[in-house]
Amino acid sequence: MMSVQELAKPSRTALGVAIRRASHQLYDSPPLVLNDPIAVPILGERYRPALEEARASLDESFSVSLRAWLVARNRLAEDNLAQAVDNGVRQYVVLGAGLDTFAHRNPHPGLQVFEVDHPATQQWKHELVLSNGLPDPSCLHYVPVDFEHQDLAQQLADCGLDFTASTVFAWLGVVMYLTRPAFRKTLDLIARFPAGSGVVFDYALPRNALAQHELEARDALSARVQSIGEPFQLFFTPEEMKMELTQFQRVEDLDAGELNARYFANRIDRLNLVGRSANIVSAWR
Repeated sequence: MMSVQELAKPSRTALGVAIRRASHQLYDSPPLVLNDPIAVPILGERYRPALEEARASLDESFSVSLRAWLVARNRLAEDNLAQAVDNGVRQYVVLGAGLDTFAHRNPHPGLQVFEVDHPATQQWKHELVLSNGLPDPSCLHYVPVDFEHQDLAQQLADCGLDFTASTVFAWLGVVMYLTRPAFRKTLDLIARFPAGSGVVFDYALPRNALAQHELEARDALSARVQSIGEPFQLFFTPEEMKMELTQFQRVEDLDAGELNARYFANRIDRLNLVGRSANIVSAWR
């Protein structure tokens, strides 16, 4: 009989994110919002057809906005991380890492990177790194967590994370897939870290907070992720999110308009965020 581990499959949404990050490197006009020289090589020949197929829908409004969203949230997390490193932070935890490439292009000497994901997804990523001849950086620590059976804090501790040191967490593309108890448990864990620690994460607004013209795109995306077994579950209004973050002393909650002004102004292509279906938060101790 096959084990649960053998039956488990890596995240298909993680692959979709990686293909869009790679598409940004290849097809969008400079300057790139997220300059990621590993995004294309990590996909290798195995996913080259999928990357080429993505080009066909490159200019569709939904595709443009989703690609902009994915690169903006990574850029915001890495901008916040750079500021924290300047203030002495030496630990970065990527929750739901998927095919995240930051550790493979880490510009901060001494910064340790802890990638957290399901064991099957991590095995998939590690196989892609090896098969495509990418470096296995010494700063990278894989933290495999089966959230149904293992405790995140214990797994982080077992992999060498120092809970007494200021730490930055990136929690991108995850919150909307969680139950509220799971969201609170992770947020409470982050809030136990010392001063100078912080988290960057995105969250989805509920349908009743969206304009009518945005509902079709939201419903299409919801149906797509549900069809592959990774349904959206958790939504917040900005007012509700503010109440969730009372353990943090400094909070920035950016909507699409604010992100457009920061990262997509004066571009010569169409890359920008449309609508207001999700926000990105940075919250600091």
